[in-house]
Amino acid sequence: MVDPDCLFCKIVKGEVPAEIIRAGERTVAFRDINPQAPTHVLVIPRDHHPDAASAAVHDSGLLDEVVREAHEVAVAEGVAEAGYRIVFNTGVAGGQTVFHLHAHLLGGRGLDWPPG
Repeated sequence: MVDPDCLFCKIVKGEVPAEIIRAGERTVAFRDINPQAPTHVLVIPRDHHPDAASAAVHDSGLLDEVVREAHEVAVAEGVAEAGYRIVFNTGVAGGQTVFHLHAHLLGGRGLDWPPG
């Protein structure tokens, strides 16, 4: 499923440019245009799901694949050993601004707690 008005669906289709890091059968990973850490990559499914909760309900195994791909990016980017963070923002109050499931992979610096 694709939403013709969705920015990330347009990236998947190649209609909007992005610095693609990995492209798999079900996922695409690309650099965030407003990075919050030295490594900040978004991992998205090719199919449109508005958020993580929707994907969990409608596409069994998809979140597992997104997290696996995020880990592969962390390894390739050299941040896996030191540690990294994977963030799913859900809803406006949760900080979600693009309503297509995406995982933020953040690494390359200390990530304080609590976030935000």
